[in-house]
Amino acid sequence: MTTTQALLLIGVAALATFATRVTPFLFLSRHSAHPLILHMGRYLPAIVMVVLIIVSLSAMSLPGRSELWRDWLMQAEGAGMLISAACVAGLHLWRRNALLSIAVGTGLYMAWVQLGPMAQA
Repeated sequence: MTTTQALLLIGVAALATFATRVTPFLFLSRHSAHPLILHMGRYLPAIVMVVLIIVSLSAMSLPGRSELWRDWLMQAEGAGMLISAACVAGLHLWRRNALLSIAVGTGLYMAWVQLGPMAQA
């Protein structure tokens, strides 16, 4: 791929990304007070966060039916995810700052992965 082709590819990708971000504002600006838009704006962020939590926690290796729940919690992966998730929930309920909650949760989990019991495995 030549430099011209690479720059053209980047330009087309940037234009497509910009167009998909701007289009809703151009065509839906007069409908901003519509009850459906207001309802989605109020509840959709929370729904997205719940889906992300479910996907993240379901990625953990769940124990078989014969194993005890506490055995699973003692595994490094399960404990790190649950500790991070609990800290995010507590911090968000306390401070009501999504960016802070996400940053602290990500930092805690990365520290757990890099420095905790999973690092020795």
